[in-house]
Amino acid sequence: MEDRLPVIKKPNPKSRSSKKLLLFLFIFFITLLLILFFQSSLSKITEIEIQGQQLISKEEIAQAAAVKAGDHFFSVSSSKVESQVKALKMVESVDVSKKFPGRLIIQVHEYPKVAYQVGENGQIEALLADASVVPVTVQGVALDKPILTGWPKDDPLKVKLCLAMSKLPASYFSDVSEIKPSPTESYPDKIKMYTRSQYEVQTTIGYLPEKMKYLDSYIASLQSSKISGGVITMLEADTHAPFEKDSGKTNAKDTKDGKDSKDSKEGKTSASKETDKRDTASSSADEKKPESQETARN
Repeated sequence: MEDRLPVIKKPNPKSRSSKKLLLFLFIFFITLLLILFFQSSLSKITEIEIQGQQLISKEEIAQAAAVKAGDHFFSVSSSKVESQVKALKMVESVDVSKKFPGRLIIQVHEYPKVAYQVGENGQIEALLADASVVPVTVQGVALDKPILTGWPKDDPLKVKLCLAMSKLPASYFSDVSEIKPSPTESYPDKIKMYTRSQYEVQTTIGYLPEKMKYLDSYIASLQSSKISGGVITMLEADTHAPFEKDSGKTNAKDTKDGKDSKDSKEGKTSASKETDKRDTASSSADEKKPESQETARN
């Protein structure tokens, strides 16, 4: 019976100890590699790329992101950078992505601007849909929107205008260079728009969504009829009239011409009177001369 029982092998203590040694060496080398990696430039941010900004400078965005080259790549939180950059007034949304090794990309989406204005210190300012003002810090930015002039600082109609412009395609205002208020008793929200094609357009903020989509075609029809420049009125009806002449210059010219004409007329009348007197005197002398000669003969 004893010969039939299987022999149970005892575990080899050397095999278990060799596994522990291999595990220890593996952990050691992994730790060593991690230490070397985090000490190398591969674990740090080497490039920060900012895209999509137009009115905000890259320096301002980088300052808000609070990230700089040399920071640890894995310790930078993308969501934190997004929230910090989004806190800027002009920024609508932000997308932050990390590309290994060492590249951080910040994609900025700004609020749409509807117009510009010149600030009190002469600096160009951008106006958003809610008429909030953002200083333009980027040098050489193209003024691709109309410039608002003559508007009071806290005018509610300016807010209404910016809101109306934000709801219209930007192409509607491609020919408009300037917009100024021109209120009347009948139309308190009346405005004047000056186009690059040398037209003055008079309408109201309320009529803006309805009339702007026809402005380009209206100007094109005028130009095809050889009518350049003038005042386009777009209220209940759309009409065109030529520019009025300078009344001051016209009056001065008329006054001068009238005075010269009057003086010439008066001079002519005086001359005529003198001529008539001389003619009368000559006639009297001629009549008396024969009478004198007759008396002498007698």
